[in-house]
Amino acid sequence: MSYPSNPALHEWNLTREEAIALQQKLAASIILEDQLGEVRYVAGVDMAINEENAKAHAAVVLLTYPELEVVERHIYEEPLRMPYIPGLLSFREAPCVLGAFAKLRQRPDLLMVDGQGIAHPRRMGIASHLGLWLELPTIGCAKSILVGTYNKAELGEEAGAHVPLIYKKEVIGAVVRTRTRVNPMIISPGHKISLETSIKYVLACSKGYRLPETTRLADKLSKDNSWQEPER
Repeated sequence: MSYPSNPALHEWNLTREEAIALQQKLAASIILEDQLGEVRYVAGVDMAINEENAKAHAAVVLLTYPELEVVERHIYEEPLRMPYIPGLLSFREAPCVLGAFAKLRQRPDLLMVDGQGIAHPRRMGIASHLGLWLELPTIGCAKSILVGTYNKAELGEEAGAHVPLIYKKEVIGAVVRTRTRVNPMIISPGHKISLETSIKYVLACSKGYRLPETTRLADKLSKDNSWQEPER
């Protein structure tokens, strides 16, 4: 089953210069206000790259909300379309993620992505890019900072503490402690959601691990070579 997306958004086979220009253009379409209704299903996506055979391996996990019970799990693999270029991760990974997402039978109300939202030099991380393609509220849940700085002295050690991530005098995300005395996550809105609401849902989906349950399970599935897609 397929879901509403924007197939006319652009082609994926682009040069580095074309991709950067496209990011700058698409960034103007990102909505940073809440445009999500009742959240009953939340999904997480993540990727694993097999450099030996140049394959991208994407995983999507769908959970109920707020119970966070797994409803669906899917994987999808395809050849890599672009080498790794800093700032252009979505052109390398998003096509495969979209392939995994297309296997979902139930459309999620919110999508959490292992990567950046607008916490990106051109405000177009993979979470924002996927949000535009899928016309879906998305949140970037990254493990490290791509751009921006924050006040480390102001970030508390307890779970739930957070401080703004600043880049060029603008707030582009938040550094969020999802587990007490554990390295924080870098949270930024992707599309159709505010930063405040992004933080709220990430913390609500945290179950004692550093990663929210959505991307934690997707990360685990993407690396599980023994798991097979069940036949329908």
